[in-house]
Amino acid sequence: MQTKPYSGLRIVDFTTTLAGPHCTRMLADLGAEVIKVEAPEGDMLRYRLPLRDGASTIFGHLNAGKKSVVVDLKTEEGRETARRLALSADILVENYRPGVMQKFGLDYGKLSQANPRLIYCSISGFGQSGPMATFAAYAPVIHAASGYDLTHLSYQGDREKPDYCGIYIADVIAGTYAFGAIGVALHMRGTTGKGQLIDVSMLESMLSLLPNEMQQAQFNVERPSRPLFGPVETKDGYVMLAVGSEKSFHAIAHGMNRPEILTDPRFKKYLERRTNWSKFMEIVEDWSRDFTSEECLEKFTEMGVPASAYKTMKEVLQDPQLAHRGALAEVEDGAGTFLALNPPFHMSGADVSVGRRVATLGEHNHEIARELGDQAPDAAKVSTEAEPQ
Repeated sequence: MQTKPYSGLRIVDFTTTLAGPHCTRMLADLGAEVIKVEAPEGDMLRYRLPLRDGASTIFGHLNAGKKSVVVDLKTEEGRETARRLALSADILVENYRPGVMQKFGLDYGKLSQANPRLIYCSISGFGQSGPMATFAAYAPVIHAASGYDLTHLSYQGDREKPDYCGIYIADVIAGTYAFGAIGVALHMRGTTGKGQLIDVSMLESMLSLLPNEMQQAQFNVERPSRPLFGPVETKDGYVMLAVGSEKSFHAIAHGMNRPEILTDPRFKKYLERRTNWSKFMEIVEDWSRDFTSEECLEKFTEMGVPASAYKTMKEVLQDPQLAHRGALAEVEDGAGTFLALNPPFHMSGADVSVGRRVATLGEHNHEIARELGDQAPDAAKVSTEAEPQ
């Protein structure tokens, strides 16, 4: 029987929207008891599309397997309940703007005095200190502030206007780093017996996605004549092709029956090939336009050259590779079921799957109140807005 590796750990979750809930859902996936502390109106994602009979599947995706309690931090009674709940925890995760938890008397300095073993993880836009620490931030703001947006734009030819943002990369990457750092802190606590404060910056998390560009910016490296990776035209569309190694360069030259390019001085060595990348890809596309996308992919696979079709999300959800891996699991909420992603890693000796149920707002009020000796509050829904991180 596989076990849940974080079984027996209690996490008190003061997070909202995406970055923090992404982190704490993975902790729940690994078996931790995650108690999600919500305001009377609930996490704002409870009211975001897709909605079915009032139940949001994006909320469910990020919060499956957690318990929900309502605590009104605007009241003294609520703050005291939150403090006692936090002191019962192994780990506390929050993603309020810096200073908010201190205002509530729930900062690491106060809580760690009473619970020295507490691991306290704060996720914020710019980090807990510095001239921008208290600035409001959502993922799209961090994408712009980190250089990511303009770096991405620099690969798009002559376009001048940055892209619109619909994919919240900064939230997911920051939540993932928080999850990893918590594992490190747990290991250290096993040796020292003490917890610690973890300070995760979304800005710095985004920079970790740009190692090539960070180094190139310091030394003014000239870009190739065409971006190295991008769509390759076929008879009926495009495929993504990645000629990223000497092995794949030799393979595609032989696969196209063009061995002469291996000795062409424009392409023979990597640096020359990089400078003349546009010319090299013209040769590739002269060949690929004679075949459909499906035929190209079959030929690239035979060559051993990395390539893929461009897929819609609906197509990805039907991908036989994901089905084989058990990557998707059916989760239940108040309106039925939907598919959610399991953690993208498997472990031979542990169960790391998503929880199969989403708690209703305040569902565990009475359970936690009995433990703390408190009166359980009502879960009244009064608002759908929340402050940025």
